[in-house]
Amino acid sequence: MMSSTVEKTYILIPGGWHGAWAFDPLINRLNILKKKCIALTLPGLETETVNYDNPINLDTHIQFVVDFFTQQNLTDVILCGHSYAGLVITGVADKIPDKIGALVYIDAYVPENGDSCWSLTSDAYRNIFATGAGEDGFTVAVPPGLDNRRRPQPLATFMQGIQLTGKHTQVKNRSFIYLSGWAGTPFTNLYERLQQLNDWHTESIHCAHNVMKEDPDELMNVLCRLEEKYV
Repeated sequence: MMSSTVEKTYILIPGGWHGAWAFDPLINRLNILKKKCIALTLPGLETETVNYDNPINLDTHIQFVVDFFTQQNLTDVILCGHSYAGLVITGVADKIPDKIGALVYIDAYVPENGDSCWSLTSDAYRNIFATGAGEDGFTVAVPPGLDNRRRPQPLATFMQGIQLTGKHTQVKNRSFIYLSGWAGTPFTNLYERLQQLNDWHTESIHCAHNVMKEDPDELMNVLCRLEEKYV
């Protein structure tokens, strides 16, 4: 269980094509409540182009977050991942379970060993990935939308299977927030399955997939309720 004597830190990991900015509306609200929260932009998704020595894959993203934990000496963290980032937070938890007090999957993929975003998602999203990768073969182009801050997603992050030892299951506080207000969600069956498991807590918000933009107030309310359960 999480200790009530240690300040909890929210670490927020965005989904595909997005950077830390995606969580700005939520962070603004959590800051008002004096919550410590940090959103990360994963490698390859920076607003400004950064040149990397090696191709960026899922392992790159997982290690980036692990290294951030080490650099900041973080413990008792509530680690939240949106959409694709469910794979990232699972991989992080598998490497440093003792640093994490809770995992929160915000309409996010929950992988088992060998799963990838490609294998877990729907045919519609596989088509988006495949079509989007047709431009350069290395990145998945940004789908149509209004936010010009989004960046092409490194293809290997969607395609690489995650390698898990099972240590991620040492994190006993695990929650899934289902966003029920959008057509074509690939998460319905996952939500229904997790509802039946005693070692998961589930919540539902009737909202589109980008809950951080569409309903940050309710997302904040849910996260605060969940935090109370983790004490």
